[in-house]
Amino acid sequence: MSNNREQAQDNLLKRSMKSRHLFMLSLGGVIGTGLFLNVGYTINQAGAGGAMIGYLIGGLILYMVMVCLGELAVHMPVTGSFQAYASRYISPSAGFSLGWMYFVGSAATAGVEFTAAGILMQHWFPNTPIWIWCFVFMILLFSLNALSTRGFAEAEFWFAGIKVVAVVLFIIIGIAAIFGFIPMDGRSTPFLANLAPTGLFPAGIAIIFVTMMNVIFSYQGSELVGIAAGETEDPEKNIPIAIRTILVRIIVFYIASIVVLSAIFPASELGLLASPFVTLMEVTGVPYAAGIMNFVILTAILSVGNSCLYASTRLLWAMANDGMAPKIFGRLSKRKVPLTALLFTMSFSLLSLLTSVMEADTVFILLMSIAGISVTISWMGIAFSQFMFRRHYLKAGGKLEDLKYKVPFYPYVPLFCIVFCLLILVFLAFDPTQRIGLYYGVGFFVACMLFYKLRLEKASKSVVDIEVKILE
Repeated sequence: MSNNREQAQDNLLKRSMKSRHLFMLSLGGVIGTGLFLNVGYTINQAGAGGAMIGYLIGGLILYMVMVCLGELAVHMPVTGSFQAYASRYISPSAGFSLGWMYFVGSAATAGVEFTAAGILMQHWFPNTPIWIWCFVFMILLFSLNALSTRGFAEAEFWFAGIKVVAVVLFIIIGIAAIFGFIPMDGRSTPFLANLAPTGLFPAGIAIIFVTMMNVIFSYQGSELVGIAAGETEDPEKNIPIAIRTILVRIIVFYIASIVVLSAIFPASELGLLASPFVTLMEVTGVPYAAGIMNFVILTAILSVGNSCLYASTRLLWAMANDGMAPKIFGRLSKRKVPLTALLFTMSFSLLSLLTSVMEADTVFILLMSIAGISVTISWMGIAFSQFMFRRHYLKAGGKLEDLKYKVPFYPYVPLFCIVFCLLILVFLAFDPTQRIGLYYGVGFFVACMLFYKLRLEKASKSVVDIEVKILE
């Protein structure tokens, strides 16, 4: 028995993330492609008013998800958290399906980010093939993740820091341009004319619900706080601090950016592939604007890729230790890094490089839908896991005052979160550009449930029976 304990101890990941790492991880998780590229597309589709309402609703959903995740993560801080919580408090098949769905979406997103980074490098090196830069960035982020958790955390700390400073500066410059303190090339001072009530909802109110998947995609990454719980120092203290910053950062970064961009540009001028932040810097005459913004977006994309690699790898490691993935992915290197899982994630991400030979806008919307659906279903799983956890906890004689972090207004918060997420999925069926992503996402989830029921359920019950006999 002592040897088993020692082996189990050796198989633990290190708690090497400090409070500043977790704070920047949670702060930078929602500042990436969704903000720098997707906000313009959302404003174009739903108008300034629709975009603001959509991101506020999304922020409310995210807050409900994060407080649910916070109660679970503080009580049981484990790596691959929400997959483990779903397995324990809903059912093993639910945990298996949520884990693999989030892994596939996150690993594929990492490959898309590498491709986007390679495309951005053409701004400075137009004659260098994109795949070379993709390969360079893959090696760079693989090395950061393979060295140690601390290496990932430090890289993400600086990536997130650059993004935060850049967004704050762009908001300040935008406000100055709105009120005429900074002249704009070929444009008159807009003041707030573009925010007149007649232009807030050019496509009506219903379009808000259709574009909600864009919002969910933009907020993807905040749940990394839960995945990182198993490698965080003092999770009881640091996880609640990170969660409390969510609403503030959403209002400051997303809502302020939407107001600034909508005041300067009519919704019809904003789109998908041209970053509105680049356009803003260009019209205000900031020296080297295109190069500066290109660097910021490159940093943001690499940050997202870095986070996706981390999330996919840790989730795969956790599932391997739970018997829901091949055991080889549960091995750790001498530096306590799941290197085999990281290699598999990298190889899986290579498939997404095929996006460079397809229509970029079509691929972006499709992948955004698949990733957003993956996150939406995962958020529903987090909320339902907390709902079931609280019931199990009280039934077992637990006391609420003993919980270090509690969800307010239980059970309304988790139930409202589930209902909101379900409505978002329903509205996707009315958007032909995102409907196929809905079919793929839900179909994959159902396939995972069936696979577990038919192939793995009996094996897992046998293992549990053996463990019970050993304990007896």
